[in-house]
Amino acid sequence: MQLNLTGHHVEITPPMREYINEKLQKLERHFDHVTHIHCILTVEKLRHKAEARVNLSGGSLFADAVQDDMYAAVDSMVDKLDRQIIKHKEKLTDHHARDADKRS
Repeated sequence: MQLNLTGHHVEITPPMREYINEKLQKLERHFDHVTHIHCILTVEKLRHKAEARVNLSGGSLFADAVQDDMYAAVDSMVDKLDRQIIKHKEKLTDHHARDADKRS
């Protein structure tokens, strides 16, 4: 998985980079086919915004979150991506194959 971090009006410190990397690594435990993640962190006045585009084999996902704290925004964004990845993985699973076995 390749991670690309960009900061708009915010400096990405090594502890913040490590925190984001640790949080985004958790996405791979649900779905192994994550190829690239581009994460953009933005600060506008008192709004901290975190957004990410995740490229998967078979599509891409997008999530963003706005909070008062950058770490809270990253947590919220990762939770949204986690739910989307689980939903994407279930769509790929063929649920009709199990019904065919029961009929035989």
